[in-house]
Amino acid sequence: MAREPGKPGQVETVTLDPPRPREVRVKVASAGVCHSDLHLLDGHLDADNVPVVPGHEGAGIVDALGDGVRDWVVGDRVSLCFIPACGRCPTCEAGQENRCEPGLQASFASRLLDGTSRARDAEGSELKQFLAVGCFGEYTVVPEQGLVRLPDGVPLWQAALIGCAVVTGVGAVRNAAGVRPGDSVCVVGCGGVGLQVIDGARLAGADPIVAVDRSESKLSVARAHGATHGIVGGGTRPGREVRELTGGGVDHAFEVVGRTDTIRVAWDALKPGGGAVVVGLAPRGTDAVLPALEFLTAEKAIRGSFYGSGRPRQEIAELAQLSLDGAIDLGRTISHRAPLEDLEPALQRMRDGVGSRTVLILDPELAGALPQPA
Repeated sequence: MAREPGKPGQVETVTLDPPRPREVRVKVASAGVCHSDLHLLDGHLDADNVPVVPGHEGAGIVDALGDGVRDWVVGDRVSLCFIPACGRCPTCEAGQENRCEPGLQASFASRLLDGTSRARDAEGSELKQFLAVGCFGEYTVVPEQGLVRLPDGVPLWQAALIGCAVVTGVGAVRNAAGVRPGDSVCVVGCGGVGLQVIDGARLAGADPIVAVDRSESKLSVARAHGATHGIVGGGTRPGREVRELTGGGVDHAFEVVGRTDTIRVAWDALKPGGGAVVVGLAPRGTDAVLPALEFLTAEKAIRGSFYGSGRPRQEIAELAQLSLDGAIDLGRTISHRAPLEDLEPALQRMRDGVGSRTVLILDPELAGALPQPA
């Protein structure tokens, strides 16, 4: 639990009120440690986010139902979706459920759809649930719209990633950029989400796929996900290296870090007429500076992509099936598995740029059998 911005989180006893109408209690099997959680705990988001139960990328089983819940039964295997889309507002009707108006309001306030939370500390004081989820705990209560059914056969220790990293990365390729077979792609940042962008580009038939990262080990993992080339970032002009490698630049560049310099790398990697998509979450107050002349002379474009830029619940279900079919290897994305008590080391690895994704195992039996270390 996080009580103060910029202070380490701590494991505490938290109680949950029963689910209210159209809410569901979930027994959490596993939860991914995302950069958004790091920004929260490092104090890079609004100060009024605390006190809060962190965690928004999780999977588990339905444990209890509130009144009026019809589509779920106890024991259903589910992925958590942190935008509980209403399906009725103008953005939902336009196919942009990732920007559902009431769903975003709840998520960004770290409360449920009625403006309250079900989590309480030992003194009975209300705690927020990060991004309307709060899954760094054994149980959580979420709106029924915040659940996605998982097919049997997808291990829950892997399925946690689908609800954030996978749908965010693959959705950016499909929906924000519209990558087509034969398009050239550059991915700047090969952490947990960046690897999913690479997977999305591979599934779309992109070629070449150039990965840029400061870590040689991450570039090696990127190649295993489908990158055809790797460039070590942090040098003088990695964008120029991408242009030289590809004979003039790429059609699409994806920035998956959330930094001013890496946004510029993605921009510099583009060919004339190309487009950059910013996927990485930057701390509040971060500005990006680009050469304005190139908007005109090179007709370059830049846009953002939030949570896959489409219908997250539908796409999470589709991506879970792709995982079951073997088209996406979720296990290869996960570099570390740890108990909840090891959250701080997981966050430090992220700060240091070590590994790709840590998954917290909240219930080893539910999470499923883990592969033995090599």
